[in-house]
Amino acid sequence: DAIDNGISQYDTSDPPRYHSNTDLSARVGKLNANWNSLESSSDSRFKEAMKLAGEEFVECVKYYYSVWLPARAIVKEAIVNRGHIDESGKIVLLLNRAPWYDHVHEIEAELKIDEEILYCIYQSGENDWRVQGVKVIPDRFSLRKPLPETWRGLRDEELSQKTGIKDCVFVHMGGFIGGNRTREGAIEMARLAV
Repeated sequence: DAIDNGISQYDTSDPPRYHSNTDLSARVGKLNANWNSLESSSDSRFKEAMKLAGEEFVECVKYYYSVWLPARAIVKEAIVNRGHIDESGKIVLLLNRAPWYDHVHEIEAELKIDEEILYCIYQSGENDWRVQGVKVIPDRFSLRKPLPETWRGLRDEELSQKTGIKDCVFVHMGGFIGGNRTREGAIEMARLAV
């Protein structure tokens, strides 16, 4: 509804770097008759738009009920227990993999956490643990603290030698994520990065 009411997504006068033409507003807009169309009635197109928006609304409700809310509970528990992972309180360990980006900032505010959480650790697969940086703002790419620059782009033994941590797998060139074969190794990577 914000789009229809002219509310900008960002508080800036800079032009956006790209435009989304696949969001709900854009898809509904594409159901309008073309400017050069000879179609005189828009009733059938309006009904198509109502159906599209209604189906998407129902899917959103299902998602929030069955995915978003259970994930929030997992993330909140991990945040509450973060002191058991590292005394700094800046590292969160998810015992169950769950989408966490949407929840960290909100739960920090809710729990009145002063020290920002910097890293989230989760299991990505068997013998595959990730250390991922927390974003400054949930829908932007900048991180509160990326993984160390000297680790970026390194893999396997070279990364293990650089960090002094066994079983390292990689650190992305952007520093937003890294991996280790063990949970303990991922925790050590996060601790060293803090």
